[in-house]
Amino acid sequence: MAAHSGSKKVIYAALAGNLAIAVTKFIAAFFTGSSAMLSEGVHSLVDTGNGGLLLYGLSRANRPPDATHPLGHGRELYFWSFIVALLVFALGAGVSFYEGVIHILDPEPVRNPTVNYVVLGLSFLFEGGSWWVALKEFRQAKGRLGYLDAVRQSKDPSVFTVLFEDSAALLGLIVAFVGIFCAQIFAMPELDGVASIGISIILASTAIFLARESKGLLMGEPALPEVQKAVLALAQADPAVQRANGILTVHLGPEEIVAALSLEFEDHMTAPEIETCVERLEAKLHKEMPQITALFVKPQTKGTWERRRKAIVDEAKE
Repeated sequence: MAAHSGSKKVIYAALAGNLAIAVTKFIAAFFTGSSAMLSEGVHSLVDTGNGGLLLYGLSRANRPPDATHPLGHGRELYFWSFIVALLVFALGAGVSFYEGVIHILDPEPVRNPTVNYVVLGLSFLFEGGSWWVALKEFRQAKGRLGYLDAVRQSKDPSVFTVLFEDSAALLGLIVAFVGIFCAQIFAMPELDGVASIGISIILASTAIFLARESKGLLMGEPALPEVQKAVLALAQADPAVQRANGILTVHLGPEEIVAALSLEFEDHMTAPEIETCVERLEAKLHKEMPQITALFVKPQTKGTWERRRKAIVDEAKE
């Protein structure tokens, strides 16, 4: 829940900023006729809608398990994160590219460029505030990892999605400023359209990266190595366990992990004693590692586990 609380703070900050910025940009585009400003308005409007979708995904993911979803609804967040990436590409990048091409083919001088500069400056200020909130949250979550490694290992797409969207927005504002300024200085209104196409390239690149990361989470990614080692160590410490052979895990949400343990029990153990051991392990995990929301135990020898594990690895290489 703490992770989700941090995610919501980031999303709410982005929502407030993007909505105000979008309205301001559209008003400026209406009075100045700037293609880059219109593209930026669409970009901010898409970001606002995306924030709403991420909040919706968080809300849906927090629902408890039921008969149709016995392992919970955690992957709803991953699904809506993937939809957000598609919207950034289809709406943000698509509309920006279209507007850019139209204004290159049929250029129209930018009117009242000062209005655009004021709006871009204010937008950069507000967008920067939202970006800083997302960056602080992401830094806290990533620990000592590098930024790209942290994104690849992160199981909470809501924070890095907002961070990348805000980063793309700041870059887009810089491109819009350069395009409008050059169009005015060189009396070449086509450059305003070129800036719009530049914004579309930034958005498309961001969307492709976000879609790739969200797809991995949606398909099912394992828990981090340190989490897997901790679960194995806890199981190995139980007196009824002769050997903890290995573990398979998959994230159903940022703080929801399903774990399957391969254990070799002591030879003298009876079925009721094994059942008691499994219940004991579940209780310990629930107390020490609450992110393990479901545990499945398969009694088997080390040799059987290694053969099956090797078969999975070999099949993945083919």
